[in-house]
Amino acid sequence: MKIEKDFLRNNDLGLLLLRLTIGGLMLFHGIHKAVHGVSFIEGMLEGMGLPGWIAYGAILGELVSSLLIIAGAWTRVAAVIFSGTMLVAILMAHSTQLCSIDPMTGGWVPELPALYLMGGVVLFFTGGGRYALTTGSVTD
Repeated sequence: MKIEKDFLRNNDLGLLLLRLTIGGLMLFHGIHKAVHGVSFIEGMLEGMGLPGWIAYGAILGELVSSLLIIAGAWTRVAAVIFSGTMLVAILMAHSTQLCSIDPMTGGWVPELPALYLMGGVVLFFTGGGRYALTTGSVTD
């Protein structure tokens, strides 16, 4: 009975599942950008008067940080990069929709990137947990 109760209250297992979920799902976005390029982001940035090369940060934020989060390697640092990328994505792609509800679903329009953002924020505060490559340090 004691083992079952401890298993059901396993914060480290919960952190592993969170890492695998947000890192694993965002990884697809990062792979797509690495394979197909970031020209659409470059165009958006240039339209805002910013240099287009900043778009390559999306690969860092969606591919590299996702891999680090999945592995639990330098989770807090990776989570800051990941969350920053999601904040920029929300501001760039959804800035005019921050107070909008999707009429088809009833959900908040930028809810998916906001969910990724908050998952990254949680991992920044908690670290990767026991089931991570780097544990027990300031940057775990």
